[in-house]
Amino acid sequence: MSLVIAAAALPCGLLIGLLLGALGGGGSLLAVPALVYLLGQSPHEATAGALVVVAVGAVTGLACHARAGRIRWAAGAAFGTLGTAGTFLGSRWSATIGPTVLMTAFAGLMLTVAAALLIRIPRERGAQADPLPLGDLARPQAPAGGQRPTRSLRPLRVAATASAVGLLTGFFGVGGGFVVVPALTLVLGLEMPVAIGTSLLVILINSATALATRAGTGPLDWPLLTGFAACAALGSYLGNRLTTRLAPQTLTTAFASLVTLLAVTMAAAAIPRL
Repeated sequence: MSLVIAAAALPCGLLIGLLLGALGGGGSLLAVPALVYLLGQSPHEATAGALVVVAVGAVTGLACHARAGRIRWAAGAAFGTLGTAGTFLGSRWSATIGPTVLMTAFAGLMLTVAAALLIRIPRERGAQADPLPLGDLARPQAPAGGQRPTRSLRPLRVAATASAVGLLTGFFGVGGGFVVVPALTLVLGLEMPVAIGTSLLVILINSATALATRAGTGPLDWPLLTGFAACAALGSYLGNRLTTRLAPQTLTTAFASLVTLLAVTMAAAAIPRL
């Protein structure tokens, strides 16, 4: 790995890990364009290599969140396992798509994610104004009569959401944390800090499944990915520390703005070549 490539890989890896640790996802959205436009990989190589980087960053973040008690192991394992079929299909489908079409679709995904994050910011402000105890499920507060209402789970809805996340992971090489975190809060009822930690377990399961599906489809640049992943691991550790120091909406706004800028740039480069 040349010095120029290493100089580009280090800050990108740190930023990707930072997002994984702080937001429970989003880093892979930056990993693919970084591998393509900064490090010279093909779109198919980048979507596979991003899975390695994201998986390593997820392991580090998972260990940090586990020590703080912000992981729901059973819920995360079940959600990740339900998405393995979608991950398998997405990985197979991605291999049949042309590189230009893949990057154009990826730019569209980034714009969709940025819009969804910006819509979610007012909800995060409301959640911060009415916090729940860490480690408890994000259930509505009990009424004056003393009865605490419970949130009923819909198995089909959970399975469909998990499969959709797995499909995104397999097709685009993304961990899917930007979908997993709101899914865990809305579908399973986890509060935000616990959802962020648990999402890393889902990301790890999805990434491992996608990598296993892609095994043998092409070589990976392991020296490059090793350095990239090491920086992502360090960034994930630092990002976990940020969750207790910065308001979630501050991180979300900055990330959504960066994703929008990258998506517009990618679309401008890819669409004329369609």
